Amino acid sequence: MPEAKKTFVLDTNVILHDSSCIYQFEENDVVIPITVLEELDRFKKGSDIVNFHARKFTRDLDAISQDKLFDGGVKIDNGLGRISIQLEEDFHADLAFNFSQSNPDHCILNTAYTLNKASRSHSVILVSKDVNLRMKAKSLGLIAQDYATDRIRDVSVLYKGLRLEEHVSAETVSQLYDTACREVSVDQLDLQEKPLPNEFFILRNAKKSALATYDAYNGTISRVDKQNAYGITPRNAEQTFALNALMNPDIKLVSLSGKAGTGKTLLALAAALERKDQYQQIFMGRPIVPLSNKDTGYLPGDIQSKLDPYMQPLYDNLGVIRNQFNEKDKRYNRIQELLDQEKLKLAPLSYLRGRSLVKIFFIVDEAQNLTPHEVKTIITRAGEDTKMVFTGDIYQIDHPYLDSYSNGLSYLVDKMQGQPLYAHVNMEKGERSELAELASNLL
Repeated sequence: MPEAKKTFVLDTNVILHDSSCIYQFEENDVVIPITVLEELDRFKKGSDIVNFHARKFTRDLDAISQDKLFDGGVKIDNGLGRISIQLEEDFHADLAFNFSQSNPDHCILNTAYTLNKASRSHSVILVSKDVNLRMKAKSLGLIAQDYATDRIRDVSVLYKGLRLEEHVSAETVSQLYDTACREVSVDQLDLQEKPLPNEFFILRNAKKSALATYDAYNGTISRVDKQNAYGITPRNAEQTFALNALMNPDIKLVSLSGKAGTGKTLLALAAALERKDQYQQIFMGRPIVPLSNKDTGYLPGDIQSKLDPYMQPLYDNLGVIRNQFNEKDKRYNRIQELLDQEKLKLAPLSYLRGRSLVKIFFIVDEAQNLTPHEVKTIITRAGEDTKMVFTGDIYQIDHPYLDSYSNGLSYLVDKMQGQPLYAHVNMEKGERSELAELASNLL
């Protein structure tokens, strides 16, 4: 028996999250409350990704409308349902006493609730990224869902990029340490699960251990050595793996996940400085997610003063690297020279729009605060000889409409695993300080 058709009512934040969302509901109908169009109108101007989504959605809607977005609307596309605009109505008696009629969210809620009460054949579902609005809908007996098209299914099994293999033969480990060889056939390890390209291994037996990575092109497991990058030396196996991926020119896309203090950003920046001669510029950006959801215009001072608090963690990492050297060392002064010449650029990601990313070592910090669409937008701007690095903690999210399942970093790891140009390392061991590690684990 075919599943009954549904009607999905979209909140504004769904469209600002993904302007192509109306194409994701299969044969079901989509309703856009008139309040949503009014809210989108406020987002049309600007250079941020939400402004792009607002403009694109209204253009796409205009293209398919055929002068008819009322009375059942118009078909979205072949095999898809219909889309219509629902005009605002008087508040339903069930809502009028408890919900302020001046709140746009409540107007959207009223539209969905009124449609649900009037519908006999269709289930009406409110789709919103706002958990509070979903709770309000459920309090009224209305079905409410998050926009789940770009959510990963299970964060607990998210690809870690490395694994421990114990009971490896002493002969295999010794072969990896053979300076003339340094690699073994993947068949020698007798792995239960097939390795993915650029996956890292801790190989261990009772007497010896070795760090290694899988070369998918040659079908071999190769030894990974600890290396130094601009004065920074890895302190554990995870950092050794991360630096190996960051320094490998054949790996064009790297993601590093893990809690604060694991060295993600520091290693990425150190690798970029070590490999700076291979790139025209090092660009390091991070998304701006202000407190209380207010933009930088609320902060005092000129634009640089507004942005400095957000960029300070990046400058702190530069300071750590610089302090590895004596003030008379040319590498100490080289960092300031790169900043002055804008060969090393630290800026918010909103400054990226319109740029051509050719031969750039591009680091995206706090990537967990990006949407999947924003991550895709950044990566698709990569030109020849560009390397991209995304760092972040999927459990420390400041964005009001993202979580560990729906953020861009989780989505990137889930979709890119197994690609020959990609490597990922999940970093769990903190190295900032004994106190920081204790607080991270207990508080």
